[in-house]
Amino acid sequence: MKAKSTKPVVLADSAGVDSYMQKLDHPLKEVLGALRKIILAIDDEIGEHIKWNAPSFLYIGEMKPFDPKEYKRYIIVSNVYQKDCIRLVFPSGAKINDTSGLLSGDYADGRRLAFFHNMEEVKAKEEALRNVVKTWLTLLDK
Repeated sequence: MKAKSTKPVVLADSAGVDSYMQKLDHPLKEVLGALRKIILAIDDEIGEHIKWNAPSFLYIGEMKPFDPKEYKRYIIVSNVYQKDCIRLVFPSGAKINDTSGLLSGDYADGRRLAFFHNMEEVKAKEEALRNVVKTWLTLLDK
């Protein structure tokens, strides 16, 4: 019988995201960098790593056990495949009662999207982004 590993699970990898950002060739790299800074400043228990080939943001604090395929830790997955915008995907965005208009879409799986086309939109939507993430943190099953 194999012994259980006592090695701690590492959820965040900011160094990996730093490396990704240094290599990123995208016209809106500055926008993604600004969004990253805003999201990480919201709470000390928000971490980041590369998931699905882009920076992703997740809750790194203690949580009750759950099926990893439920992705309950994930707050935001960024999508940089479009050259005209940075898309932030909120996998469980439907749970958030966003009245600001930041989150859009009506996907059956519960995800919602936020679009950022330039730095002006980052500045204009910053408060709404902060509020959505803070709301998500209050709904978390810790």
